[in-house]
Amino acid sequence: MSVEPEALGQSGEELAALLKAVRKRSGLSGARAATRCNMSQSKVSRIENGKVRPSLVDVEQLLRACEADPALVSQVMTLARLAHTQWQGARGMRRKGLDKKQLELAGLEASSAELRLFLLSMITGLLSTPEYIRASLAHIPGDHSRTIARKLERQQVLYDCSKRFTFILTEQAVRWPLVGPDALAVQVDHLASLTHLPNVRLGVIPLTVPTGPAPLNTFTVYDDRIATVELSTGVMVFRDPRDVASHREEFSQLEDRALFGDDARVFLGACAATLR
Repeated sequence: MSVEPEALGQSGEELAALLKAVRKRSGLSGARAATRCNMSQSKVSRIENGKVRPSLVDVEQLLRACEADPALVSQVMTLARLAHTQWQGARGMRRKGLDKKQLELAGLEASSAELRLFLLSMITGLLSTPEYIRASLAHIPGDHSRTIARKLERQQVLYDCSKRFTFILTEQAVRWPLVGPDALAVQVDHLASLTHLPNVRLGVIPLTVPTGPAPLNTFTVYDDRIATVELSTGVMVFRDPRDVASHREEFSQLEDRALFGDDARVFLGACAATLR
């Protein structure tokens, strides 16, 4: 099933309306459907009115309670999966203000205990020096002082020892010449210094290490709840547990090939030395 990115934002409303129609067609009252699903009647009402996004398990239970036929189950479950996927276009984020996106990311980080970030081609803002951050925004017109400030503020979360971070960077991400050699050497030194934080694991995959299937995108996994994938034109947000699990599995495979600890510090030290 192919879907236009803009349609992803409408799928939640469509799912709510379709679940309500299926329930009414079955002849069940909201209260009876709730009893069959071991849900409260208010939850069923909120799902059908689009006020709450049902989990895939919730959807399956409601369809089973309504004795929906297999073809309809397949249609609704496809829509349910889309409802757990969100598209955030880059142009829309710029119109709203990139500093607003930083607030959203800060909220995700604050509500998560374990974060996994795979960085394919650039260094993320959480690990960046101010000069690197400024250079990463230089191609976008406008004043980015507030966005830069928000990015730097977000870095404080790295020092919250109640959270665990694992960063995996490709050698390409480490060496990408976004800034001049001297500034990049400082950035690489900063990466090495962060490896000493007790709640941060920072690994590097050298170009000489075979990684199996080539990773295609930068992505982040927040606990077992959400996976975000960065594209040049925007960000995909996945909440379907199967999609989140798939990204966790890919991350684990990449983690097995990365250098950590002293090995990572030696590698980063060599990278910085070649830049000076």
